[in-house]
Amino acid sequence: MIVRRATASDAAALAELGARTFIDTFAAQNRPEDIEAYVAKSYGVAQQLREIGDTLVVEENGALVAFAQLHRSASPFGDIELGRFYVDRTHHGRGIAQALMDAVLAAARTLGGRKLWLGVWEHNPRAISFYAKCGFADEGSQPFTVGSDVQTDRIMTLTL
Repeated sequence: MIVRRATASDAAALAELGARTFIDTFAAQNRPEDIEAYVAKSYGVAQQLREIGDTLVVEENGALVAFAQLHRSASPFGDIELGRFYVDRTHHGRGIAQALMDAVLAAARTLGGRKLWLGVWEHNPRAISFYAKCGFADEGSQPFTVGSDVQTDRIMTLTL
């Protein structure tokens, strides 16, 4: 397993992994048209190229199996946002998420961050539990739109 910064050559693999992971995680609890609209807007190759800045990837046997996207933020919740944190379902339970989170925390500190924040769907207890185990605390909520469905994300923060 290799954790590294993403490059432009990773954009197509990031788009595919992001779309597949989002669908695997959320399709059963959302309307198909909302999932389709969100995926079309969020996971194209061009979109990944625009967002690739501070993206970390986990590579195993030459394939991307997880990624995290960090962004500098002017949010009242913190100065670095963990915008995406995705691990391919077939790689759950193998320590990949923890290795990636360790790299995220190091990268956030390197970016000069003082407080890392993320939004996680209120109906995703597995992710909420993982973030809490990593030291994140619940600090509120904000809306998150999937297609035409306005949902609620819990905001979780970690002082770096």
